[in-house]
Amino acid sequence: MKGKGSPADWERFLKAYGLKEGDIVKAREVSPISKAGIIAEAGIPLIHVIGEADDVVPPAENTDIFEREILRYGGTIKVIRKPGIGHHPHSLEDPTPILEFITHIN
Repeated sequence: MKGKGSPADWERFLKAYGLKEGDIVKAREVSPISKAGIIAEAGIPLIHVIGEADDVVPPAENTDIFEREILRYGGTIKVIRKPGIGHHPHSLEDPTPILEFITHIN
């Protein structure tokens, strides 16, 4: 993994799932990536707004994989990619594409 991650968020994740450092197999089991089939089958529409230069949560290690899995299972996902943007800001200057996605969900 190339992302630098967020140690504080990782600790919160471990605590929330009752995991210990080194429980990487168990962590993968609760990851949304491993649940993509269930999420897609449930018909949950997803939207991700990502910075393509994110070095905390790199797209290649996260959203790109998740998007492929959701689509493989026939799910709905829209990924809005912000070229040259890192981890922050999380949203868009103009949130119209997000609102349009939400208001056009069947």
